[in-house]
Amino acid sequence: MYIGVDCGTQSTKVVVVDVDAGRILGEASRPHILREEANGRREQDPADWLAAFRGAFADAVDSAGINTQAIRAIGVSGQQHGLVALDAVGEPVHPAKLWCDTETANHNAALVEKLGGEEGCLDKLGLVLQTGYTASKLAWLRETHPEAYQRIDSLLLPHDYLNFWLTGERVTEAGDASGTGYFDTHTRRWREDVLAEIAPELDPARVLPQLIESHAPAGRVRPALARELGLAEGVVVSSGGGDNMLGAIGTGNITPGLVTLSLGTSGTVCAYSDTPVIADSAMVANFCSSSGGWLPLICTMNVTSATSRVRELLGLDLTTFNERLTAAPIGAEGVTVLPFFNGERVPALPLATGSFLGLTSVNTTQANLCRAVVESATFGLRYGLELFGDLAKGARQIRLIGGGAKNPSWRQMIADITNTTVICPTVTDAAALGAALQAAWCERYPHASLEDLCGRIVQLDEGSRADPDPECVNAYEQTYARYLQALTDHYY
Repeated sequence: MYIGVDCGTQSTKVVVVDVDAGRILGEASRPHILREEANGRREQDPADWLAAFRGAFADAVDSAGINTQAIRAIGVSGQQHGLVALDAVGEPVHPAKLWCDTETANHNAALVEKLGGEEGCLDKLGLVLQTGYTASKLAWLRETHPEAYQRIDSLLLPHDYLNFWLTGERVTEAGDASGTGYFDTHTRRWREDVLAEIAPELDPARVLPQLIESHAPAGRVRPALARELGLAEGVVVSSGGGDNMLGAIGTGNITPGLVTLSLGTSGTVCAYSDTPVIADSAMVANFCSSSGGWLPLICTMNVTSATSRVRELLGLDLTTFNERLTAAPIGAEGVTVLPFFNGERVPALPLATGSFLGLTSVNTTQANLCRAVVESATFGLRYGLELFGDLAKGARQIRLIGGGAKNPSWRQMIADITNTTVICPTVTDAAALGAALQAAWCERYPHASLEDLCGRIVQLDEGSRADPDPECVNAYEQTYARYLQALTDHYY
């Protein structure tokens, strides 16, 4: 038995997978508290992640009906970019600043300039620093909380922190490290000189975790924690990775030819590559994968976070929201939303705000507002997909994951807006599944291949398939053009 864990923005999910039988035996989740402020601050207490892990683990094992002594390895996926700075005894010096935090936009702009602009970033890092990456959070902590900054002994990401709690080891791997802003994604090495520009007082040899290969173990579960969880001694903890990297594994996106699109709090689009990618747009991040290759990726900041905000504003439950969505026509009778409630990364507008455009006394209905926010969140993902160029044009299929993937109307909308067949894996919470698959790969390496494990476990739900409707494709072209014009009028 193998355990997959996904520590996301809203909750920690745990799945129990029987790899030999090719089945998921149990799953559970526990929520997190997100601390938000109007200035763009988004933080969480890492202790909440540990409490959620304990609860979700117990619930998942209980639903699976297994003996915990049968668990052989654990894999951890975590929300990317979060800064977890620890002191010498392993305690956070400040709450974790998250991927969706935009308070550090000015710090990020200053770092990009210091590194030589976009060209300098690409040369040193293989990507361009974005607000939300770990680097600007560290610069912010240094400036605003010098007493906490001076206590830093380790710089970890959320998944690294959970691995540290599980094993006592401070390690990371190339996939999640790609989003720190002080890691070279071409050579898969820390850029200590870049870290020195951000935090000159910190010793890289002391504060940076050890880099390990994706198939390597982070360590083994600490004896005291193993007893608490009912595990056997020596349970392996795999390298783990960022949620996008493990989500790619959980959709079988570990060879060229597929696109994974995630409809979560944020939205991501990624496609596997065997070699580093130099994209035409600086907004395409040349991240490494957590399976040994590269995973060029774009991330939009407002997907289910935007749709949920409108749904709650209107006082609708999810069923009623979906009824309103399907009741409105394509184009929402002229209503356009720029859904940048959390700022935006793609396009690079970290200080943007949300806007509702084209409202009249006739078209201001619940149905049109619901449809417009879903359409616009999807247009943002198409905008990002188009930045991939040939890498996306060669894709034969979009594999859809995340909470929004469960909505059949949204699946069809994505197929029509992208003019590409869309299908969901049977497990749409793919990051936790990918973590379990990576755990099995690590525990069995070199006697098992990840491709074989994905082929055995990752199944597609044919009932979720959505093929483009030519008439709807044409209608969405006009609505998408209107969205792009609104984007240009407001920000360019």
